[in-house]
Amino acid sequence: MLTAGPAKKVILYVGEDHQYHGQSLYSAILNFLFYRGISGASVIRGIAGFGADHHLHTMRIERLTENLPIKIEFVESAEKVEELLPKLSELVGSGLIEIQDTTVVKPSEESAKTFAKPVTPSLRSEGKAKLMRIFVGENDKWHDMPLYRALLESMRANDIAGATVYQGILGYGANRRIHKETTLNLSHDRPMMLSVVDSEEKLRAYFPILDGMVQQGLVVLSDADVIKYTHSLTNQQKKKEAQK
Repeated sequence: MLTAGPAKKVILYVGEDHQYHGQSLYSAILNFLFYRGISGASVIRGIAGFGADHHLHTMRIERLTENLPIKIEFVESAEKVEELLPKLSELVGSGLIEIQDTTVVKPSEESAKTFAKPVTPSLRSEGKAKLMRIFVGENDKWHDMPLYRALLESMRANDIAGATVYQGILGYGANRRIHKETTLNLSHDRPMMLSVVDSEEKLRAYFPILDGMVQQGLVVLSDADVIKYTHSLTNQQKKKEAQK
């Protein structure tokens, strides 16, 4: 939690058109900061600018899809910034990161819970892994967002290898109340299941975040054999594959 006193102001500069795993880069950075417990962050869209490539980006009527500059700002403790900097550097890529000394005079009254830093070992394409299944209700919320959606975005922001959400049509839980889809009420708190596969180390490192989000539900962890796992190759990896 951010407190009054010395702190660091971090400013990240990226392009509006920059992408990360199929989504805009600034959205990926904002999600990462949100799910790692940063107290607050802002995204500012510029109207003109240029970067290391010395190419001028500007918003003009004849070219409305120009790659305009985007600035993401947040203030946090020096320890938290140091913890997040390696991942932020990876996300920003060819962009710029600036860190300034600052002083927090009055912190926000309600700050997000600080999450533990997860480790990020790579998942082997073949071998042993863990299957985690999370059972929650369709109406469960986290920060006014459907819990199942927040969990999915949180896992993506924390580099979990993959997750799938399944919607049940009938079920009951610890309270013995039947949850079902009916003709008169198409959204009657149906059961939701998230199926997640990754290494045991990464899943257990994610548990502190999971504990802070799931108030009532069931989590099952079991062994799994990974037969095949594919991912998008970088341009450099594609060149290496082509040379084989």
